[in-house]
Amino acid sequence: MGVEEEFLLVNPRTGHTSPCAEPVLARYRHHGPLPDGARIHRELRLTQIEAATGVCTTAAELRHQLTAARRVLAGAAAAEDCALLATGTPIGPGPAAGNPSESTGRYAEIDAAYGAVVADYEACGCHVHVGVADPDTAVGVVNHLGRWLPTLLALSANAPFDHGRDTGYHSWRMVLQSRFPGSGVAPHLPDHAGYRRAVETLVDCGALVDPDQTFWLARPSGRFPTVELRVADTALTVDHAVLQALLSRALVRRALADLERGREAEPLSPQVAAAAVWAAARHGLTDRLVDAAEETRRPAWSLVAALLAHVREALEDSGDLAEVQALVAALRADGTGSAQQLAVADDGPAAAVRWLTAQTVPAGHGTSLTG
Repeated sequence: MGVEEEFLLVNPRTGHTSPCAEPVLARYRHHGPLPDGARIHRELRLTQIEAATGVCTTAAELRHQLTAARRVLAGAAAAEDCALLATGTPIGPGPAAGNPSESTGRYAEIDAAYGAVVADYEACGCHVHVGVADPDTAVGVVNHLGRWLPTLLALSANAPFDHGRDTGYHSWRMVLQSRFPGSGVAPHLPDHAGYRRAVETLVDCGALVDPDQTFWLARPSGRFPTVELRVADTALTVDHAVLQALLSRALVRRALADLERGREAEPLSPQVAAAAVWAAARHGLTDRLVDAAEETRRPAWSLVAALLAHVREALEDSGDLAEVQALVAALRADGTGSAQQLAVADDGPAAAVRWLTAQTVPAGHGTSLTG
């Protein structure tokens, strides 16, 4: 498994997003080595930056890589008078600081294709890659993931604000992402050839820039032999990111086991799946969510319990069950990232930025809750 984390760069005094990605990229190597395989990239806007782990096989290895990358990036950002924030959307007031006219290459193509929809897009996500054997298997796995993606979103919710405005949503990032064509839960597809045909049709229709671009919340990766889950908001803490990764890997392993037994996923109603994603974005874990398979609403934590029961055997096999149980218990006690952001927002943008900075960068040694 591997994780890609997108972060915002902001002015530490005002909370306004700050377009300092290029100088941060130029100097991050002076702030400590990254683990083998880890990488730093720019993102669509110069107010964002991304850290990607290498391939990890254990929770401890993943935690180490995530912690190291956050510390390196935070040091480089501070040297440029910026703060590194793990939040799905900007917490501070003011307009977007990105400038589409500065985009080049593929980013310029994206700006030209989507116009105002993407001009102020400063949304940050946490993407989890899980290895699979072949592209056809990847499509079969994606079919099995659809029911559980809204629950993963609710667990990750960390984007209640839109440039200082309380949106009333727990994941405004997902609302922003839903403006793009073909977003949400991927359609049920028979195999990788069917997947490629579906993508190429969207390209031919002008909805996608190229075949490597889709907005589905889980998909076969176009770059790696993995399934890529793109549903989660950027994780507030390393613990939250580890929880997303371990649950994602367990869901893929459960799907693989089901496929080996000849159990294909039942197609979901596209409208009910969209309602499930919307409910998770709207409420996080604070209200009832939609079970897209049962086509009914259920208390959020009952869906979390159903997810944990669904992947229990996979978590036991990987040795991650105790850690996931501890991480879920901590999240239930402390609240999601969005709930915690809302609790500190009344202290003003500067205080909120200080709090978010402290949450983003681990102060200790990044050890597991379970030791």
